[in-house]
Amino acid sequence: MQETSLSLLDRLRVSPEDADWTRLVEAYSPLLRSWVARADVQAADADDLVQEVLLVVHGELRSFQHNQRPGAFRCWLRQIVVHRVRNFWRSRGRLIVAGTDSQLAEHLQQLEDDGSQLSRVWDREHNLAVARKLLEMIDARFTESTRQVFRRLVLDG
Repeated sequence: MQETSLSLLDRLRVSPEDADWTRLVEAYSPLLRSWVARADVQAADADDLVQEVLLVVHGELRSFQHNQRPGAFRCWLRQIVVHRVRNFWRSRGRLIVAGTDSQLAEHLQQLEDDGSQLSRVWDREHNLAVARKLLEMIDARFTESTRQVFRRLVLDG
């Protein structure tokens, strides 16, 4: 339930419609904005960088090969974020290599590493973002008590 819908990804790859892209953008923009901000990107640049990430997703999604393992899309998306943030700082003359900006470099290396604690935080936040979007989408279809159970179980653990 907390994984990105494979049917949504397939539609976006094969025959995308505006509503599908809107759904993806609405679901992922807050998550992306949060992680871009953690990489020392100011609010004025964060929206542009989030758009860059989404443009990469748009441009490369057709070639994305889902390996049928849970989290394949979120890992791919995380890697795009890391690369776009690195490019952002390089383009502004802030080199991100050990010794020049070691705190930011370490942050991005940890985020890039699939097994790191920071990547696990990304995974948890991704899952919560997807669950919140699902809740928002189905909110009108269920009673308040059913929605409350869902919130408590999925969002609050």
